[in-house]
Amino acid sequence: MYASSTSSVRPTQDLRIFSGRAHLGLAKEIADIIGVELSPRHLTTFPDSETHVQIEESVRGADIFIIQPTCPPVNENLMELLVMLDALRRASAGPITAVVPYYGYARQDRKSTGREPITAKLVADLIAHAGASRVVSVDLHVAQIQGFFDIPMDHLTSMTTIANHIQQSDLSNAVVVSPDVGRAKLAEKYADVLDLPLALMHKRRSGVGGSGAMEVVEIIGDVKGKTPLVVDDVISGGSIINQARALVEAGSNPVTLIVTHGILVGKALERLAEDCVERVIVTNTVPVPDEKRIKLPKLEVLSIAPLLAEVIQKVHNCESVSSVFSKHRIDFPV
Repeated sequence: MYASSTSSVRPTQDLRIFSGRAHLGLAKEIADIIGVELSPRHLTTFPDSETHVQIEESVRGADIFIIQPTCPPVNENLMELLVMLDALRRASAGPITAVVPYYGYARQDRKSTGREPITAKLVADLIAHAGASRVVSVDLHVAQIQGFFDIPMDHLTSMTTIANHIQQSDLSNAVVVSPDVGRAKLAEKYADVLDLPLALMHKRRSGVGGSGAMEVVEIIGDVKGKTPLVVDDVISGGSIINQARALVEAGSNPVTLIVTHGILVGKALERLAEDCVERVIVTNTVPVPDEKRIKLPKLEVLSIAPLLAEVIQKVHNCESVSSVFSKHRIDFPV
């Protein structure tokens, strides 16, 4: 007869929220919603660029949640998360949940050519081995990344947050557009929730791993005279402007971009300022500084904190996380 495992049994109901330096504002917002203070920690970067952390209170047996998106600078923020996990594990904390709203390296989820790593899997292993007992993330680049984890992984969607916001606009002439085949299922869910027609775009990239120039090959669906809502998981360098141009050239109105993670690096702000884009809607899974909003007035940033706060409370109370979405009639497996 096998001995029962006690690794999932919570020794205490003491909930603690820690934050790395990647997105302190989001962590504070989550803590305020839940009604707790952020737990104290001292994070230092040594002159040689090493990261050091000291947990400044006893956490023995506590239910820990660390808020730390692995956004740019990705390597620094990832290493900081790992160091915090190790410190808390060695301090005899109870369950440790890594809340990683934006999962860096998610686009390296497979080998696209020979002799390449699958870095998304490597990062999953690092987080688990560092001490996490659960991971929470939002809108992974591909849902299959959930399977890279050997610990429980809650994959959330920002769809409820964004849909509630976009429904306040006039959608009588709108059409949901998938910018590529990979976002087709996401676009279909948005179309169902918003009760809108769906159009698909097919694109092809040149270069190793599809890293070269992008060419829009075909638009499937009626977009002429309509307002496209183009949905995607991340805007990084702004290459999605090519899809916006193609839609307008096909006779559509200027597009609304609906994207979860607004990384917005390089020339992204300049590209998105073009007239073919009317609105850019992102969430604060990663920090969006005020200077970016000033430079791109059409940029709208929605808070993901209420969703994450609700999920943290569900996990802490051992309640269903999928119920967060089912009440909005969204079939999203969590």
